[in-house]
Amino acid sequence: RACRMAIMSTDPNQRPEARKPRGFPDRTAAVIAAERRLVDAISAVYARWGFEALDTGPFEYVDVLGKFLPDTDRPNSGVFALQDDDEQWIALRYDHTAPLARYVAENWERIPKPFRRYSAGPVWRNEKPGPFRFREFIQCDADSVGVAGPAADAEMIAIAAGAMEAAGAGKGEYVIRVNSRQLLDGIMETAGVADPAQRGTVLRALDKFDKFGVEGVTLLLGKGRKDESGDVTQGAGLVANQI
Repeated sequence: RACRMAIMSTDPNQRPEARKPRGFPDRTAAVIAAERRLVDAISAVYARWGFEALDTGPFEYVDVLGKFLPDTDRPNSGVFALQDDDEQWIALRYDHTAPLARYVAENWERIPKPFRRYSAGPVWRNEKPGPFRFREFIQCDADSVGVAGPAADAEMIAIAAGAMEAAGAGKGEYVIRVNSRQLLDGIMETAGVADPAQRGTVLRALDKFDKFGVEGVTLLLGKGRKDESGDVTQGAGLVANQI
């Protein structure tokens, strides 16, 4: 049996300061147990609907996550990235959807269609942390690939409701919002927003309505927004009639 011993300097001038990187919470035994119960309950809902578990691992090549990365020469915005021994950029997964797309593309000939998978595990985002906003958190995700139409949409809505109730929310205590990307794409096309990177910035701005309201989102769609600490989030650069 191996025994490890840590030797610490008694010189206070040589001791590193004990400090935790922001956005990466410590988890106590009680939090770990509650988290496991929650993830297991949600995963059980996915499994009852015929979805199978898939874990793609924490790292992906940056071109798989490319829509989140403005600079692939040094892709450190939005994700935590590093170069491997082949000098290729890899990054910790930002969500479970991009790795799923890579997995399906690699295994299209041998996977069943539709391919129904769920994934529950940590994701990492290199963003400014705040109250209840962390750089590492658990995401529970279910996707159907290779199926379209209102029946598939209705199924996902039913699964979302089941997951919320498995997590402890009663009927009437939650709201499921259905988004149409085709509708948003059509609005952006009408507004003359064609650049894919600019469209991504627009969509991220629209995601902030609950947090910043109309005034804050208007700033994010325009020149940008400064928060209470003085940090500036660059905007989408739209003009008034586009906004």
